[in-house]
Amino acid sequence: MTKVRRQPERTCVACGVKRPKRELFRVVRAPSGSVSFDASGKAQGRGAYLCGEAACLARATARLAHALETLVSEEVMADVRTQIEAHRDAPVHGRAGAQGGAASGRR
Repeated sequence: MTKVRRQPERTCVACGVKRPKRELFRVVRAPSGSVSFDASGKAQGRGAYLCGEAACLARATARLAHALETLVSEEVMADVRTQIEAHRDAPVHGRAGAQGGAASGRR
């Protein structure tokens, strides 16, 4: 009998909807204090997740600042929005080898 793996869920900081982690986009505050989009989902630092809906991206600045415990400038937020919109239509949000298995070296 094959054991079914539970998929991790995360919550969008803007709308509060829980979704599978792979459907959300991660924004990270690095230990240096810089805030950026995390395409790999593995960058070091404090992370927060956004679902990529237009309404969520519009109101995400204040909620990201609260979740990341730092101020998020409009320039940084504009860059994050641009990168999320570019990755939104990618099959696995631009994460190479994110499916696991032989391609990533895991069994």
